[in-house]
Amino acid sequence: MTKPIEIKQGHPVWALGLMSGTSMDGIDGALVLTDGETVFETGPALSIAYDADFRARLALAVSGKADGEEILALTDALTVRHGEVVRDLLADWPKAKEVAVIGFHGHTLYHKPKQGGPKQGGPKQGENPGETCQIGNGAQLARLSNLPVVNDFRTQDMLAGGEGAPFAPLYHLARLKTYSKARPVVILNLGGVANVTWVGNDPENNDDQLLAFDTGPACAFIDDWVLAHEGRPFDQDGALAASGTVSKAALAALLECPWFSEKPPKSLDRFGFDLAPVAGLSAPDGAATLTAFSAGALARAMEHFPARPVSWFATGGGRHNPVLMAAIGDCVGCPIGRVEDIGWRGDTLEAEAFGFLAVRSLRGLPLSHPRTTGAERAVTGGRLHYPD
Repeated sequence: MTKPIEIKQGHPVWALGLMSGTSMDGIDGALVLTDGETVFETGPALSIAYDADFRARLALAVSGKADGEEILALTDALTVRHGEVVRDLLADWPKAKEVAVIGFHGHTLYHKPKQGGPKQGGPKQGENPGETCQIGNGAQLARLSNLPVVNDFRTQDMLAGGEGAPFAPLYHLARLKTYSKARPVVILNLGGVANVTWVGNDPENNDDQLLAFDTGPACAFIDDWVLAHEGRPFDQDGALAASGTVSKAALAALLECPWFSEKPPKSLDRFGFDLAPVAGLSAPDGAATLTAFSAGALARAMEHFPARPVSWFATGGGRHNPVLMAAIGDCVGCPIGRVEDIGWRGDTLEAEAFGFLAVRSLRGLPLSHPRTTGAERAVTGGRLHYPD
């Protein structure tokens, strides 16, 4: 029997986190030295892009058009690719033998929190709490990497009434321990879906206030539009959107969705909104309108903040789109910085987060709580796989 991994407060270990996000562009891997409460150091990081054929297979599965046999084959192929990232990341790193655990998110095929979301108008009394599906074989990755692997981070949260997302906020909070400037501050993740981690001060308890939730689309709808109309995977530098004109009528219709008024915490599936209002627009006008939609959704999110943020710092692929970043700044009323401005790595921050969460899982610490996912209590989770 394999000896359990013992991690104590103040005695950090190296953890390797892996993330394949809703943008379906590739796998991020990153190392973090942590005890699950404090982040002491970050190590090497690596991003590997999916080839076009694999991305197309993944997109087909995410759209619900792949059969069971293909899902099994895709799960195997996805796991092998993650194993290759682990191998490449640790190949020449002198501290590779010190890695204690891998945090393996897998790839989300669907996320249906509380059987609700924008298209369905939210959950009804007595409905099923929802379901989520991330493919990726934790036991297989443990064998491939010869390291313990923690996966299945979301299930326990959803069983406790949580949304099952977002899951990076506790990592953001840990990293913000060393942020000494004025609060509230928002960490804005611009992946396929956008989410925010709002952190303020609680003067009564001399502690942090925390609120996190998905806000709406970020890059997914823009990417899909550009692929369908231009044959390119994303809007490079926002050039297509910049050449178009926002349809005010379509934008207003999109932002009228009742979901935006629902109180957080709340979360989304990649295909959570009905895009009928943009049907028939030209390629540039559609890109411009969808970019404005992502930005406008963040303005709607501010309706739920306990206090207006002093600063915003963006992570994720969307921060590389200057047109989107400017649109968000206009909508929220202040410039949007990047997490690099505070010494973080925006391309692999979510991967780091799942390494951190793997260590928390090993220690039995909460991965989520009522102010991040809406769970009825602070909830740990994850499933541990040993290589033997």
